[in-house]
Amino acid sequence: MQEVKKLWDEVRELSLGSNSTIERLESPPTPLQFLRDYVSQNKPCIIKNVSLHHQWPAFSLWPHPSYLSKTLSSSPPVSVHLSPNGRADSLVTLTHPRSGEISQCFASAHVERLPFDEALQLVSNSKNGDVVAYLQQQNDCFRDEYSVLGSDCDEHIAWATEALGCYPEAVNLWIGNQLSETSFHKDHYENLYTVVSGQKHFLLLPPTDVHRMYIRQYPAAHYSYSRVNDVERFTLELEEPVRYVPWCSVNPYPSPETRESEMAKFPLYFNGPKPFECTVNAGEILYLPSMWFHHVRQSPDDNGYTIALNYWYDMQFDIKYAYFNFLQSLHFKAPCDPTLLEIDYEDSRPNASICNSREKLFADASSLNELETTKDSEDA
Repeated sequence: MQEVKKLWDEVRELSLGSNSTIERLESPPTPLQFLRDYVSQNKPCIIKNVSLHHQWPAFSLWPHPSYLSKTLSSSPPVSVHLSPNGRADSLVTLTHPRSGEISQCFASAHVERLPFDEALQLVSNSKNGDVVAYLQQQNDCFRDEYSVLGSDCDEHIAWATEALGCYPEAVNLWIGNQLSETSFHKDHYENLYTVVSGQKHFLLLPPTDVHRMYIRQYPAAHYSYSRVNDVERFTLELEEPVRYVPWCSVNPYPSPETRESEMAKFPLYFNGPKPFECTVNAGEILYLPSMWFHHVRQSPDDNGYTIALNYWYDMQFDIKYAYFNFLQSLHFKAPCDPTLLEIDYEDSRPNASICNSREKLFADASSLNELETTKDSEDA
């Protein structure tokens, strides 16, 4: 285990730096610079002043809800994710209905398809402990549900496309507010995350820190939402048959009441090197390398919304991926809750059929967060 801890320090010393900040570029890199200095090193960066170099109408138009409502008024319904407090696709404490046992599960949001105006109003009216709405669907939703907005921005990031040798596998739109939060997770994509309005706040850890995430297998569950006589209610139900999801156990922002116990359960995270922190402002792009663990919070603009667009490029399953598989295969006795199931680390490299299956790839990257309380006694 000491060798693994030494790796955390050496990666920072030799490549990433030790001050927990992300490098910021004043203008977009050339394709060669991007490939050589960032992609090949699996190193994140923030590109500033994007709006000066990419004359996207989106930067000036999308922050105005009236423009989006008018443009999308005749479009098909859009996907909106609903949860009690904005932390769907995350770990939730659940009391099993039959056995009465208390355990954690991986809870997915309730998803509805609604006219854009109605969905946006749900975001605006979101209330913690009641209903929090988030417009997003990680299945190339921008080129599907929001295709009418396609002329407002570039269909790909030219310098990234040239460097990576392919066009984006998916482009996704995100519209929410400060109540939506994404729990620690990783994606098998090179991610160019563009903030159009508001701010995104990231905590980042490199793939070499995998053991600090305490990845465990959790039973899958999903929220069901109903409204009867203006009374809104969430219920949380385990999937049947039982399905397990490998997920990061760490909540980096525990409440004051639980902080001491969380630190005791996950000392490798709380006592190890600090995560890299960054805020991505409107008009900036974060390059988030594949396999990096990230936790996301957000701050809205003056109209109460945070709007972002991300371009997912397929990662190269090369020697770096083989190194990561080897590293996470190293078992050690983690000082944490012994009731948690250890993940069985096997080589999970997608085969050819999976690489060609958009649905399978997107399943690995559903949106992400961490919940602890719920609205009713049946809610997590």
